[in-house]
Amino acid sequence: MKIVIGTGNALRGGLGAAMLALSLALTPIAGPAYARAAPESFADLVDQVSNSVVNITTSTTVAAPTNGVPNFPPGSPFEDLFRDFGLPGENGGDGPARPRRSNALGSGFVISEDGYIVTNNHVIEGADEIEIEFFSGKRLDAKLIGTDPKTDIALLKVTSDTPLPFVKFGNSDKVRVGDWVMAMGNPLGQGFSASAGIISARNRELSGSYDDYLQTDAAINRGNSGGPLFDMQGEVVGVNTAILSPNGGSIGIGFSMASNVVSKVVDQLKEYGETRRGWLGVKIQDVTPDMAEAMGLPKPEGALISEVPDGPAKEAGIKAGDVITSFDGGEVNSTRDLVKRVADAPVGEKVRVTVLRDGAPVTLLVTLGRRELAEGEKPPKAVEAPQEVERDMLGLTVTPLTDALRSEMGLTKETEGLIIKSLDESSEAYGKGLRAGDLITEAGQTPVSTVEGFEAQIKAAKDGGRKSILLLIRRGGEPRFVALPVD
Repeated sequence: MKIVIGTGNALRGGLGAAMLALSLALTPIAGPAYARAAPESFADLVDQVSNSVVNITTSTTVAAPTNGVPNFPPGSPFEDLFRDFGLPGENGGDGPARPRRSNALGSGFVISEDGYIVTNNHVIEGADEIEIEFFSGKRLDAKLIGTDPKTDIALLKVTSDTPLPFVKFGNSDKVRVGDWVMAMGNPLGQGFSASAGIISARNRELSGSYDDYLQTDAAINRGNSGGPLFDMQGEVVGVNTAILSPNGGSIGIGFSMASNVVSKVVDQLKEYGETRRGWLGVKIQDVTPDMAEAMGLPKPEGALISEVPDGPAKEAGIKAGDVITSFDGGEVNSTRDLVKRVADAPVGEKVRVTVLRDGAPVTLLVTLGRRELAEGEKPPKAVEAPQEVERDMLGLTVTPLTDALRSEMGLTKETEGLIIKSLDESSEAYGKGLRAGDLITEAGQTPVSTVEGFEAQIKAAKDGGRKSILLLIRRGGEPRFVALPVD
């Protein structure tokens, strides 16, 4: 099985490309929000919303190959083949190859009478021209207002002499598994089409930090990308984006980005032409049961901070090893909760953040930065640790970090820790993802730089009745907490 991002851009270049596009196909999803029984017909709903659904055609200039053809050896029969068919080539045909125009199809929907239109980013990405076709057959050119690749959403705008029919966003949080939904769009370039199904699951994650997909069995295929998923009241509860498929075709497992995510993105694109998400400035991971036991926490909840680089959190006094349990008045049960809450919080405003530190709650005020400005910093390149002096502990063979190792690994002189030289592949440490070359910087939430210090922390954990010890591991500059049994 594979996740396939639905894209109208696959409908390019004739039948051959269209057949290829089927293997790359598009998006499904959805289920209505309030229906208790199957409706006798969806016809009234189709009549209600169809005028707000649009087909999107994009045009892109595709650069020609440098020589027009692949670089075959002189005298090759393939070179003769290209010349015989009059194709552009270095020695034959009509001369140098020229750039060509490529078209793609997708879907979208109107959200205001003055012409704002929502679609997927991948439908219009790289397009030179964007044309909108309405249900009535009317065609208008559109301009791009803004995009958000992280949620695969784009906002377009057309200018019309008359007010346009439009639809509103519904509350995707109220959608329940089993509710009826209807998808509309332009599947496989066949024109306006409707399909119905139910919501199969909620809160699905694919690969993005802000994923909140509704899963549906409504039939959606390539060309449906960017189209709306309606509840039975005619409100948009999702934007069709991807399908799970072994071959690129719909098998009834589709994903639609939830409207409560999309509407916030659209509001920012409309106001700023870009997104402006909050930024806390921490690296986090979920708290596992063994981590909770090692830290003396009552339950495995919250977001464990593995690193605090320069930024808002560091300025506010948040530290590595803190567990965030509340953000801006809302409970944080996992890293996913925190990421979404921070992203939705206003940039530049102070928010209350509650952390567990040494088993006690601490509340801090953090002035959030802007994520888009903070992104772009690249982690240090990972370098395999060389062989040095060693000691065996917890199934690990560790060696102190020396100046020579720091130089080879691109670390600063201030960096301290123990390098994992090797480990037993049957050990708990290997099963939890530790590998040779990883750097241990903390044990029991205490910095360690010598094997003696490491042993002391293991002993302290045993003496304290702990079954596990919490290690802070760095790989390629990225931190991660891991709990290992001390027996």
